[in-house]
Amino acid sequence: MSYKESFLSYLQFEKRYSVHTIISYDCDLTQFFDFMSKNEVEEVKDVDFKSVRKWIVFLMNEGNSSRTVNRKLSSLKSFFKFLLRESVVDTNPMDRVVGPRQGKKLPGFVAEHAMQLLREVEFGEGFEGVRDRLVVEMFYQTGMRLSELMNLKITSFDRGTSLVKVLGKRNKERIIPVSKGLEKLLDEYLEERNRTFEERSDFLFVTKKGVPVYEKLLYRIVTKHLSKITTLAKRSPHVLRHTFATHLLNNGAELNAVKELLGHSNLSATQIYTHTTFERLNKVYKQAHPRA
Repeated sequence: MSYKESFLSYLQFEKRYSVHTIISYDCDLTQFFDFMSKNEVEEVKDVDFKSVRKWIVFLMNEGNSSRTVNRKLSSLKSFFKFLLRESVVDTNPMDRVVGPRQGKKLPGFVAEHAMQLLREVEFGEGFEGVRDRLVVEMFYQTGMRLSELMNLKITSFDRGTSLVKVLGKRNKERIIPVSKGLEKLLDEYLEERNRTFEERSDFLFVTKKGVPVYEKLLYRIVTKHLSKITTLAKRSPHVLRHTFATHLLNNGAELNAVKELLGHSNLSATQIYTHTTFERLNKVYKQAHPRA
């Protein structure tokens, strides 16, 4: 039995990996050793750091993404770790190998014109319709996380100063301004809620049974109504948080101010939104400038 076959058997019978995963490992290792053979590296003991680096360069030149290359390197790392454990090799050639950097995925967001259409969307009659509209608008106009909105209480709002107090990650408290339009929706919701339920929960958002809302319900509400205005593949509460931040920056807000509104502990977490903004500016420049 070859070293590769021994390794695949180990994955199947000891690690209990799925058939699909084992096939993936098999393909990666076969591809690697085919490349080694063409470069006159015949024995597994002869594989070194430089050999692996050559393979990485070859994969990148073939048009493989950084994600694909890193996955293949992961297969190789597991294989040589196994060989080291079995005393087949004395050193692991993967110890010094660093894979290509993966670009940070830019956050998806809903376009401003699409969010304007939300005002015309039919949310339904009665308590649930009024609640659902407030939920979506609250996410968009405050940039709250799902857990933060779910745990809001009626007392979280200061109506005199038009502010809402939010308890974020690591129990860090922050203050977010509330627009007059959002306050109006809040009044309509509370009026409908008080008319619908005799027993009143301290939590702001409740289900049709009068108990506090839960994560899946909020997710369903957002997904349902965003589906009416956008074709984005992902239509979640977090997408509305991304939309809040992107629209603020696109309209001239300072990065530090957006950082505070989002409750980020440092600027690096907020800076990803500037890439989205620059992408938009770059597109406008290329479309509009005669020399672009």
